[in-house]
Amino acid sequence: MNLKQSRILVVDDDTDVLTAVRLLLRTEVKEVTIEKNPEQIPSLLARNAYDLVLLDMNFNASINTGNEGMYWLKRVKEIQPATAVIMITAYGDIDLAVRSLKKGAADFVVKPWHNEKLLLTLETVIAGKGKKAAAVSGQMSNIKTKLIGKSEVMLEIFYKISKIAPTDANILILGENGTGKDLIAAAIHEESPRKAGPYVKVDVGALTESLFESELFGHKKGAFTDARDDRTGRFEAANGGTLFLDEIGNISLQQQAKLLSVLQNRQVTKLGANESVPLDIRLVCATNLPLIELANEKRFRKDLIYRINTVEIVVPPLRKRKEDIPLLAEHFASMYAEKYLKPNIRFDISAIEKLQQYLFPGNVRELQYTIERAIIMADSEKIEAKDLLFSPLESQLTQQEEQTDHKLSTIEKNTIMRVIDKHNGNISRAAKELGLTRTALYRRLSKYEL
Repeated sequence: MNLKQSRILVVDDDTDVLTAVRLLLRTEVKEVTIEKNPEQIPSLLARNAYDLVLLDMNFNASINTGNEGMYWLKRVKEIQPATAVIMITAYGDIDLAVRSLKKGAADFVVKPWHNEKLLLTLETVIAGKGKKAAAVSGQMSNIKTKLIGKSEVMLEIFYKISKIAPTDANILILGENGTGKDLIAAAIHEESPRKAGPYVKVDVGALTESLFESELFGHKKGAFTDARDDRTGRFEAANGGTLFLDEIGNISLQQQAKLLSVLQNRQVTKLGANESVPLDIRLVCATNLPLIELANEKRFRKDLIYRINTVEIVVPPLRKRKEDIPLLAEHFASMYAEKYLKPNIRFDISAIEKLQQYLFPGNVRELQYTIERAIIMADSEKIEAKDLLFSPLESQLTQQEEQTDHKLSTIEKNTIMRVIDKHNGNISRAAKELGLTRTALYRRLSKYEL
């Protein structure tokens, strides 16, 4: 079936969205039906057979289930299992939208969208090419050639990158040291319309107060004692491309104020200059601090967090995605076998088991060094368990720490369930009692698959 022959139902409580979609689709599809009240979905589906439902993630309806969009997705699939569903979401709810794919949604679109992209998504789904087809071809395949992993959490990251990379949204990447945040930033640039432009990386956490402005914003000759020549700052150097600010959580409040001013005004003034240079950049930031710690205003300005965090990507530690360890180990073994002229290196099963049992506090970076050391020291073509020596520089997580983490997670999960039950599924009231935003509570619901 093609789009011109399709019948589409659009359900959203925003009248402007309904009007815009109806005007867009009336010449593109056979029939488009719009509905503001999601509680009309069962009766609409009972009377009509739709090829596709375009469904909002959040409503102010009388039925509150923690996430109304998930509830109505389930109802659509119960009534018309063959009907494809595309979820409509905002940037802040992308994690939930990704979760909806596991529940049967064919795809999701992010508000605000470009009409051409929305039509392409509709055509793709109508033609029977949903997320699963995308995951093995096109943009998803390109991302997976740069990043390695087959775990569910990594597949979700790949898919999120494929959705947000084509936009100009500012992105914050969160994760422990050594998890590959810089690789994700580079992949976002490579999958974006700015890939032909510059990709500029700065470790802002390593810049001193005196170097911060000069390095990022540039300076004119004579602006200070050692300014012997004009210097172009990293912001200006990234014009037309992507600027990656690594370790953003380590900069001082004074540095944050200067950075915020540049991001708000979208222009930069060199030290010693009077004229400002307009900026056209895509900003990606990364930090090893948890978001809750970053949100402490004594340490980091909230207005800057909102500026840099249109969308966040949380990269899990390696101990949380052990099924990726064999893939990563084979990748590093191939790389170092070529470097050290040992082309026939392979792993014994005992070595893989030992790798998967280790907690890797240093994450992927520690795994890489472990494999390099094993290949250098190996006496044969087979790497066995005895050849793997883990770094004494890293302090392993103890069993007690893991048990504590598990207990805390269980307490949080049970508390959330109890409070939601108390408020009969009303997510706004539950979030208020828990001291969370709706979005933060949705993230926890997704984390615990509630």
